[in-house]
Amino acid sequence: MSATLQSAEAIKIAVLGCGTVGSGVVLLLKENADLIAQRLGKRIEIKYVLERYPEKATSLGLGEETVVQDFSRIVNDPEVEIVVEVMGGIEPARTMLLQALRQGKNVITANKDLIALHGKELFEAAQEKSRDLYFEASVGGGIPIIAALKQSLAANRIRAVMGIVNGTTNYILSKMSMEGRDYQEVLLEAQRLGYAEADPSSDVEGHDAARKLAILASIAFGTRITFPEVYAEGITRVSPRDIAYGQELGYVLKLLAIAKEEAPGMVEVRVHPAFIPAAHPLAAVNDVFNAILVRGNFVGDIMLYGRGAGQRPTASAVVGDIIEVARNAMHRDTGRISCTCFEHKRIKPIEEIFCKYYIRLLVKDRPGVLAGVAGVFGNLAVSLASVIQKRTEGDMAEIVMVTHRVQEANLRDALKILEGMSIVGEIRNVIRVEEEAGMG
Repeated sequence: MSATLQSAEAIKIAVLGCGTVGSGVVLLLKENADLIAQRLGKRIEIKYVLERYPEKATSLGLGEETVVQDFSRIVNDPEVEIVVEVMGGIEPARTMLLQALRQGKNVITANKDLIALHGKELFEAAQEKSRDLYFEASVGGGIPIIAALKQSLAANRIRAVMGIVNGTTNYILSKMSMEGRDYQEVLLEAQRLGYAEADPSSDVEGHDAARKLAILASIAFGTRITFPEVYAEGITRVSPRDIAYGQELGYVLKLLAIAKEEAPGMVEVRVHPAFIPAAHPLAAVNDVFNAILVRGNFVGDIMLYGRGAGQRPTASAVVGDIIEVARNAMHRDTGRISCTCFEHKRIKPIEEIFCKYYIRLLVKDRPGVLAGVAGVFGNLAVSLASVIQKRTEGDMAEIVMVTHRVQEANLRDALKILEGMSIVGEIRNVIRVEEEAGMG
């Protein structure tokens, strides 16, 4: 190990995993060692790296004695003050971090899956020992959204959080929007470039964004929300035609993570494709970038923007947490920011939300059909803002409708009736519309 990282006055840490993020953490601690020491007042020393393949760590300049494969050496070493988990997955990460906390270690994790499912028991273990549990890198890569919600915006009652928190889907939708390309074609390109996994389902089905939203909403609204409680809908049904029609209407399509508390004690948490006005601040967020809007009752609307994934941005967030936890440990002030889920709020089912909707369907191209379709919507209190015939396909016509703000349950009932009518050939897509230029 470099001499610049070794000192009797160092804060000693252990890093669990030396993959993409773990190696980024090692590189950042080495490259900015003097700067970090100057800002912290002590050096950060990596005493251990838990890694199955030692060459991953030694190739970064760490000594062979640093690499261990037995977690008990880390958890039982009193010199190790901070355990940094960048392995990913639920197990063995969950068991290791619980052991570390119960042994009096401070913990930093980049593991969104773990926090979104098991955050409660990890926070309880941290609180029992008055230790820190930090997880900035679990949402938004290098974007400091967790610290913003927990500290800078702590005086505000948060009304809404809305964001683009998955770079893979944002890249795909950006390319489809700008180049008119098909979903499958752009997905393959994203996989070639390393933006999408070989199995992209977690990203494209909205599950990755839902895990991140569970974390953000729990902090924002002070109530425990887990990943399974977040409604998630992906982008696999989106076609270039939907995007083009939306653009004609002045909209941009994004996969949004949306959390709102419009009525006290009741929150909605949902991830799905949504049309937003071209003037909306999130509409200009393209490629693999992320952005998160927060609305507080005193601060108003703020937006944080940056790279939401990747080795260097994620390592930046992890090391930022290391510095903050090390500072707390130096002043014997760990555990001062504990779990903020102190309320019990109801999660609104998706059927109860109110929204505007874009609907694309194929109907018989003959007189009276539009009146029949409109009548079904009207009978179920679904008010139509516009109806546009786009093109004909033989004896069928493709029409696009945009509703006023209506309850989703009513819309679903209307669509169910339409599906059974002989004048309706196919309901091709339904996409929610977040109309307001801010967050609404």
